[in-house]
Amino acid sequence: MLDHRLVDGYSANMFIAAWADITRSITPSMIPSFERSYLAPRSPTVYSPLIDNVFAPFVPPSNPDNINLSEEEEEEEDDEYILINRIYYVKGEQLKNLQLLASENGCRRSKLVAFTSFLWREVALSMEESGEYNEACNVVVTVDGRRRLSEEEGEKKEKLMASHFGNVLSMPYGSKKPQELKEMSLSNVATVVQEFLQSATTKEHFLDIIDWVEDQKPRPLISKAFATGEMSFSVSAGQRFETMDQIDFGLGKLTFGSCHVPSERKDCFC
Repeated sequence: MLDHRLVDGYSANMFIAAWADITRSITPSMIPSFERSYLAPRSPTVYSPLIDNVFAPFVPPSNPDNINLSEEEEEEEDDEYILINRIYYVKGEQLKNLQLLASENGCRRSKLVAFTSFLWREVALSMEESGEYNEACNVVVTVDGRRRLSEEEGEKKEKLMASHFGNVLSMPYGSKKPQELKEMSLSNVATVVQEFLQSATTKEHFLDIIDWVEDQKPRPLISKAFATGEMSFSVSAGQRFETMDQIDFGLGKLTFGSCHVPSERKDCFC
């Protein structure tokens, strides 16, 4: 189980890769760093109000109306939610075609931006078909801050941040109604995705997060998109994770790996 209060996907992958090396009596290629001094907040803390558009203090859900539900009524309520884990294989050529469509406005978009734009619009269309056309559809794209925080800090800081074991994520998001996304071309949707991503890809943004989190302690935090109660899903590229053909637990190289979302989770993750 991965808990983002402790680690992010990058750290979990670092652990799995090291675990595989140790089972074969090999020294892990990357020794995790638990040094926290280089993630210390500034004094005094200072941050942009834009951080409030990314994270929010977590408020536990309260359902006083459900306290006295019978077991049968609880089962009926649970039946409203059906969790499905699906695995899709997308060919490289299809991603390239999406990238071309997403870049039609003259700005070249990455495969991540192109895929996220396509998925966002498809989810919105499914909402409209089910009659939820007036509700918001939110897409979150996780951004790793390790490389950003080591910018212009020298090779030593770069190596320390690359091996940092913990959570160094930002979770910017976009919000549109299904009808809005339906009327937009893929390239226009990609422009929206690029815009909300752009604000979360700077060193200053992650320094702001460190200071903001310091001022929020000890309150737990949550992605703003998931705090709204609206339809929200997140996309994570995992481009810097250890590739499957490098992980071997002694039984041969892995050929496939994926994530599992527990049944108690109600959010959507891709």
